Amino acid sequence: MIVKEDFFLRKFNELNVSLNAVQKQAVQHTKGALLLLASPGSGKTTTIIMRIGYLIEVKGAAPDRIKGVTFSKASAEDMKTRFSRFFPELPPVDFSTIHSLAFSIVRDHCYQEGITYTLIEGSNEPSPDLDPALANKKMLLRNLFQKHTKETITDDQLEELTSFISFIKNKLLPRSKWSEVPCEVPHAEEIASAYEEIKAKNPNRLLLDYDDMLTLANDALKTNRRLLKKYQNKYDYVLTDESQDTSLVQHAIIEKLVKGHGNLCVVADDDQSIYTWRAAEPQYLIDFKKVYPKAEILMMEQNYRSTPQVVDVANQFIKRNKNRYDKNMFTENEAGEKISIKVFPDYEDQSRYIGQQLAALTNYSDAAVLYRTNSSAILLMNELDRAKIPFYMKDSDHRFFSHWIVEDILNFMRLTFNEARADIFEQIHTKCKGYITKQQMAQAKQVPGKDSVFDKLINHVQLKDYQIKQIKALKQTFHSMKNEAPYSVIKLIRERGGYDKALENMSQRLGFSMDYLKDVLMTLEEIARKEETMKGFAARLKHLESLLKTSKFNKNKNAVTLSTLHSSKGLEFKNVYMMDLIADVIPSKSDQKESDEGNKEPMEEAARLFYVGMTRAEEHLELLSYRTRNGKPTKPSMFLLNVNHIINPPEEMEKEPSIHTGSVPHNPNAITRVSELQVGRIVKHRVFGRGEILGFAEEGLEIRFSKGTKKLSIEMCLTMGLLEPEN
Repeated sequence: MIVKEDFFLRKFNELNVSLNAVQKQAVQHTKGALLLLASPGSGKTTTIIMRIGYLIEVKGAAPDRIKGVTFSKASAEDMKTRFSRFFPELPPVDFSTIHSLAFSIVRDHCYQEGITYTLIEGSNEPSPDLDPALANKKMLLRNLFQKHTKETITDDQLEELTSFISFIKNKLLPRSKWSEVPCEVPHAEEIASAYEEIKAKNPNRLLLDYDDMLTLANDALKTNRRLLKKYQNKYDYVLTDESQDTSLVQHAIIEKLVKGHGNLCVVADDDQSIYTWRAAEPQYLIDFKKVYPKAEILMMEQNYRSTPQVVDVANQFIKRNKNRYDKNMFTENEAGEKISIKVFPDYEDQSRYIGQQLAALTNYSDAAVLYRTNSSAILLMNELDRAKIPFYMKDSDHRFFSHWIVEDILNFMRLTFNEARADIFEQIHTKCKGYITKQQMAQAKQVPGKDSVFDKLINHVQLKDYQIKQIKALKQTFHSMKNEAPYSVIKLIRERGGYDKALENMSQRLGFSMDYLKDVLMTLEEIARKEETMKGFAARLKHLESLLKTSKFNKNKNAVTLSTLHSSKGLEFKNVYMMDLIADVIPSKSDQKESDEGNKEPMEEAARLFYVGMTRAEEHLELLSYRTRNGKPTKPSMFLLNVNHIINPPEEMEKEPSIHTGSVPHNPNAITRVSELQVGRIVKHRVFGRGEILGFAEEGLEIRFSKGTKKLSIEMCLTMGLLEPEN
């Protein structure tokens, strides 16, 4: 159908949709390859839908010969809905995820080759003739871990192992390269190898996970010429969205699909690539012309979402990354308020502050709180519930409440109600003072009667003198817990019960992060703080777990959105609060470590993640940090310092002539990392002399010199080498 009336004018009259010059260029580029780099809030989806409509109405393309590939099922549904709204009279276009496309290819390939396959993850019902131990991916991996390590895999380890296997497949890595991929799970390579062997054991009955769909589809298109021809002839135009999140194997499938006609439109933003840990390949975008030499590259830089205060700062911030296209995001929106940076005395103050701010809102759905990991949300959720503020948690993670530390603490508390419960003590006896062996514990369980488990051990089991002394002390500790409030009980468990010491030993032996384990304990303490009884504390945990599970029903209701930074991509809110902006959270310790070793990509990705969070805000953006956590001083995120430097350029420092001229000589002893700026440390400043670091403030670093306390730009001190340690 050829439409004579001007396409853009007609859609403006029908839908009030007006495209800018670059968007129109993208719509009208219909021949050959196009890389469309879309900055946040630049009207990407509108442009994509208009381009597809233009192909059909103006260029005469058949709707069923256009293929739209998206990153997620939700995006595919959104595309379908918007296309139907923009072009209600046109037949639907084929929008799907890359996995759905791959599944179609695999299904056709297996049919042609006479191969039976079974999906071992997702909601698919396993075949009744298949061993249940093989029919579920997680169960299979759990069993393999047990076989190789003689231990039970934790949920965190299972997630890391699954990510490791997914990563090597999406990267198309041969077996010889697996060892180059870091993974903290013991025997990860051997387990992954055994997992692949089991799935491929019967070549006529394949067991497939979601990643196998991609690798098998790619292999099928490579080796099955008839299948390749079928799919190449199926579509005249292919469009991929969110391509910065696409892996190497996914790119390879698309390359084969468009080989004949070359009509590919890739929509992406290299500045929003935040999934390299899932094997996303942002470098593919940078090297796009190596694959498609005649491709045109267009940049949609106008932001329609946010105020100039958000857009300008975010644009300056992301420009610090080097491996990117040089874009200049801008907006013509009305001026708004300055980005706010808040630094609280302690971690706990942060959640209370957020609760107070959200309580003042008329529409909760206007606000989002963003964080790096889901564990950050537990205390916040507790605070919002007490303040009667409804929330929706995007991609909620229930693992906190099933974490073994939570179960340990509850078991300690359960034992205070009935010390005869040897079965409960058996669960925790290796994690408290007493040094009781498994054999001694087994003997105590065999002793009849309702005596205290401690008395059974002392009176009926052969113990060494030091064990008797420790068990008597432990019995006294449990007696002390009986009438205490739950907050005090947890403190007793950790200190007098020896739980912290046991965790340190476990961390060294099994490679757990002690900081993370202490965070779990600290979160439990905060939840316990307002509870009067241990039963009340246990009930509170159950209530919060239930809230977490049911929060999904608050989607699209008047509720605050809680989300990880990763899951927030594609969303927008009037008010955004980014929390936990401290060193070692964002960027993480591993990001910093790899940067120190010469690999800058993890730091650049961490910066892109921070940028994604900032650009979710339409009007009001707050960046939140704190000075202490778990009783220890923290350091602000260097990204927070970067933003503060952009918002509040340091005037006092620039007044110093030797600094302002830019002729500062190199100092090999200079402090160059935030982690070296410890509170109480004595340093020597190039201009002000000897001073003591007092702490971190919103304006920067507070140092007390002989001539008074000064607030200095941390970034300038580090980048220009103005401070050195004073021995």
